Amino acid sequence: MIMIDRLIEQALLEDIHTGDITTLAVVPGKCPASARLIAKESMVVAGLSTAARVFSILDPEIQFKACLSDGEQADPNTILATIHGEAAQLLMGERVALNLLQRMCGIATLTSSFVAAVSGTKARIVDTRKTTPGLRQLEKYAVRVGGGINHRTGLYDGVLIKENHIAAAGGITEAIRRARAYIPHTLKIEIETETLAQVDEALAAGADIIMLDNMSLDEMRAAVITIGDRAQVEASGGVNLERVRAIAETGVDIISVGALTHSPRAMDISMLLD
Repeated sequence: MIMIDRLIEQALLEDIHTGDITTLAVVPGKCPASARLIAKESMVVAGLSTAARVFSILDPEIQFKACLSDGEQADPNTILATIHGEAAQLLMGERVALNLLQRMCGIATLTSSFVAAVSGTKARIVDTRKTTPGLRQLEKYAVRVGGGINHRTGLYDGVLIKENHIAAAGGITEAIRRARAYIPHTLKIEIETETLAQVDEALAAGADIIMLDNMSLDEMRAAVITIGDRAQVEASGGVNLERVRAIAETGVDIISVGALTHSPRAMDISMLLD
């Protein structure tokens, strides 16, 4: 909560800075008002508590009532929340609250589409670290709301040996050996592979999770057979809604999708003063 509050405070400072000139000029100092947050299109709702926090930081007296819960589907023209307080405070918080809410709803909605696309397979949709700087906590929360699963949060809570680590270590086997010697027994080791030969080497070296990076569907199927139950299998690279079902049907356990957080479309939400 402290990190989110700091983020919101910084966003409000960026927008308001020395004062909202338009509101100061047009809106009386004491002017009670009510407002509605309205979905303008179909979406999975995520981030209403974050939007509420924006207004609460501006003015603790503002009353924010969510009409839906995160994870629920909203149809066009659905009222997502009602807000009561001084008009000036509502107007000053409008854009920051909507920016965060629209992005989080966009991530949850996109994630839900990917999850639905692989329904009936064993594959799970996970996110990546390709997040907006400063917004990772909120964006990864929105992925969970949409039915996805979080990959590691950052560099500090998971081992993922990628091509540059392999190059620096002098090879897959040596990279895994060094990681195993360094980390506690409670952590798993994931390694990125680009060829079936690398998959074989990663297996022999004892990788817990093997990422198949930008492989063809045929290569993925072959890798899944080779790996069996000796490691978890993650597919990554070039994943989109048109292709994700076919990837899932190769038998992989995990499909990581960077687009969930780096390319979601912000949902159309408006705030209207009554």
